[in-house]
Formats: sequence, C-alpha cells, structure tokens
Amino acid sequence: MTQTPAQLAEAIWAARQAGHTLDADATLGSPDLATAYAIQRALLALRLAAGERVVGWKLGYTSEVMRRQMGIDRPNFGPLTDWMLLGSGDAVDERLVQPRVEPEIGLRLKTPLDARHVPVDRHRVAAAVEGAYACLEVVHSTWTGYRFNLEQNTADNSSAGQVVVGPRLPVTDLMTLDTVAVRLCDGDRTLGQGVGADADGHPLDAVARLVRELAANGQRLEAGDLVITGGLTAACVLEVGGQLVGVFTAGDVWSVEVPVRRP
Repeated sequence: MTQTPAQLAEAIWAARQAGHTLDADATLGSPDLATAYAIQRALLALRLAAGERVVGWKLGYTSEVMRRQMGIDRPNFGPLTDWMLLGSGDAVDERLVQPRVEPEIGLRLKTPLDARHVPVDRHRVAAAVEGAYACLEVVHSTWTGYRFNLEQNTADNSSAGQVVVGPRLPVTDLMTLDTVAVRLCDGDRTLGQGVGADADGHPLDAVARLVRELAANGQRLEAGDLVITGGLTAACVLEVGGQLVGVFTAGDVWSVEVPVRRP
C-alpha cells in the first residue's frame, strides 16, 4: 500500500532524531513536487508537535555552484525552526551525522511580506528588511551520501539542519548586497568563494521569489522571520572536531567572520 505524506514524514523524522540516514529511493520512491512539499509540511507538523516553532525560511539552490554540485536544476525552499538556530562559534548538534556548510546572506524582516495583496520585488523586500546577517547554513541530508533528486530533497526540508546566525552586516544600502564577497575557510585555506549576486542574481530577488511562492500556497513572510538566501559556495564537509569559517567582506570597508564547529 502506498504510504501517505504523514507516514513518509514519520520515517524522515525518526531517522533525524536517531542520527541515522536512509536511502532516498527506497524510502520515498519518486514523488512529484507537490507531494514532496506535502511531506515537508507533515515533517514540519512533527517538529511543531515536539515544541519547535517556525522562525523563518531557507532557500536552496539559488546559486549555480550549488545546483551544479548537487545536480539540481532549480531552487526550492523549506521552513526554519528555533531548534535549528545557532550562535557564532557554536557546535552543531551530534544528530547531524553528515553535516556540510554553506555561507549565506540572511535577511531578517521588520514587517510582513505577502504577495497575495501587492506585487513584491526587490525594492519592496528591501523596505521590509530589518537587517542583513552573516550566516552559515549547516545542511544535513537524511538521504545517505547526499544522493537525492529535487523532490526527495524538498521532502527532506531541503536538507535543513542548523543555521549559524552571525553578526549583522554593516551595509548602509541593501541594494549593494549583491557585491558582498564571501569565502568559506578551513584555517588559512579557502574552500570556496562567491558573491551575493550568486543568490538568484541578488539576495533581495531571492526573497521576492520566496514570497511569491509562499503566496501561491496561501502563506506569507512574517515580521521577525529570518530568510537565508542560498549557499554562495559549494557545500563543504564539516569534519568531526573541525571548524569552518565564513568571511563576508565589502572591499576594504569591512569584514565579518562567522565560525561553526563540530564536536
């Protein structure tokens, strides 16, 4: 008998709680994208029942470098909860058994955004944003070896694991976020680099697209929500006992660092 989205979400949730991984094909088969988002919503329901609360959203595969790394041809999204949030320098949870790290620009809202009522573009997003933040997403796939397709990844909440929320970026004009340079480093070694424009052409455009996609499902972004706008470098493995650092810079004007470690 075909399993329901709720049953499939239970399997994903149990694996995540136990620190195990699963074979995506054996567990899910090949769901369509609508079914994948239904599984994702059922997975969120389990998180909420466990006492977590939604604090924002993640965007996946907004950059060409991430789409190329994972063989995914378009972006997706998923909710973030308070359990996922870490501070700069914190250690990831031990249940994340195959964590990888991506530097991202996060945007926190001061007012809601709802594309059901008004058109939403980068200018409307900028007006709603309280600030931009240096972030590291620690992705963790339930699927063994990160072997998945778009639909399987979407069902697994776009590999959302945890998010390190670092310092606020000292930008005076959000329209310049596309020029922020980002490096992911392991000690003195640079593992990858990109710029803000790698996220959908502009981080503000990435959020605008999310708002439009949420509106199609009768949802909106809320005041206080954090949106991480997509990995700006390829995702790199966070080894046991290791530490990776994201470095966010604007020329010689300022530089912000945010680390994450694995126990």
